[in-house]
Amino acid sequence: MMEENMKKNPLETVPVNKLLKQFAVPSIIAMLVSALYNIVDQFFIGRSVGELGNAATNIAFPLSISCVAIALLFGIGGASVFNLTMGKGDREEAVYYIGNAAVMLFGCGVVLCIIAKAFLTPMLIFFGAPADVLPYAETYTGITAFGFPFLILATGGGHLIRADGSPKFSMICNLTGAVINTILDALFVFGFHMGIAGAAAATIIGQIIAGGMAFYYLCHYKTVTIRKQHLRIRKKYIGRIVSLGAAPCSNQLAMMVVQIVMNKSLTHYGALSSYGESIPLACAGIITKVNQVFFSFIIGISQGLQPIVSFNYGAGRYTRVKSAYIRAISYGFGLALLAFLLFQIFPRQIISLFGNGSDAYYQFAISYFRIFLLFTFLNFLQPITSNFFTAIGKPKKGIFLSLTRQIIFLLPLLLILPLIIGIDGILYAGPIADFTAGMVTVVMIVMELKNKYYHEESSKTVV
Repeated sequence: MMEENMKKNPLETVPVNKLLKQFAVPSIIAMLVSALYNIVDQFFIGRSVGELGNAATNIAFPLSISCVAIALLFGIGGASVFNLTMGKGDREEAVYYIGNAAVMLFGCGVVLCIIAKAFLTPMLIFFGAPADVLPYAETYTGITAFGFPFLILATGGGHLIRADGSPKFSMICNLTGAVINTILDALFVFGFHMGIAGAAAATIIGQIIAGGMAFYYLCHYKTVTIRKQHLRIRKKYIGRIVSLGAAPCSNQLAMMVVQIVMNKSLTHYGALSSYGESIPLACAGIITKVNQVFFSFIIGISQGLQPIVSFNYGAGRYTRVKSAYIRAISYGFGLALLAFLLFQIFPRQIISLFGNGSDAYYQFAISYFRIFLLFTFLNFLQPITSNFFTAIGKPKKGIFLSLTRQIIFLLPLLLILPLIIGIDGILYAGPIADFTAGMVTVVMIVMELKNKYYHEESSKTVV
């Protein structure tokens, strides 16, 4: 009976191209919605507060990254081990991973909120806030911290919901929150003239509603029934979840470390240049969030790939695993090439969407787009492949890949190159790190796909 149910599972029988579209499109939309939280705030703050407001949201960005890191640690980790366990037919064991992951998502959000509120000012100064930006950063972060538990639950819960075969509901959760955020942003910032505080308030209201929707779904899970005993934290379940969620989490933590170093470097070397302290900080903040829109597509594809790969790897259908990965990579390349062309051809038009600035402001922004993001067309490789290794239960390879660009290559370059060529060193650190990380990824995935079991079922597997 169990074997018959497994054979009917669409993750094992539906063509992988159709499955990838079915899971990736809602994931992409959900990720775009998450990026829109930051983009929308940036838009309204830039047009109401100006350059200092944009710089303030960049200072607060490491805390947003830490929320995503926690969400991915327990969200992707819980979803991956759930699908792997279900693929092996162990339904009773699988439900504990969902319950434990859900509790950790919200609980860690509460802890992060408390830490952020308790150490707000010294934390923002450590993140690189100049004196004129600090008051704006304190206002914005002091309010948005209350939304951390709901943001983490909505983001991480989305992975658990997709693992249950409901990618559309996951998308609707995030989409609802983003639409509410956008409407309230316009109302609070332009209607009530609340400035940066209004943008922050709009953000947390949207996050609370999205988090509530995710909670509702988890109480009505389809493939398994989550009961009170499944919510009791157990070391063996958390350990397995963390081992598979460590790669995407490490990537986000690496981004947070790099963002802090980047902010400090932009402030320090900006002050030594003709741009001053605030211009590089504001420009980099905007461009980072614009680049997030591109990465929303790439991460969405990798997230859509996860349940397909995890289930089929657990079920021993390896040629479907390989086929799904190759499809994901081909879609990622097309999107990366489009992003590269947009960043190289229309940098001034993009930066102008977020308010006006001086000639120096536009000069730095254009240089940042064209130099720092020069190898955007390679940036699809590392995120998709890192998540692929995690999804097939090889977290060490996933963790290593997730650290290549940010920690192993970019961070040392950010520290060394500016000592030699000043603020331009920050710009050139980006493409060097992107290229080297891309090459390492190619070597690792070629070695993985050479394993003979990826070829043994090619004559009988539905793809």
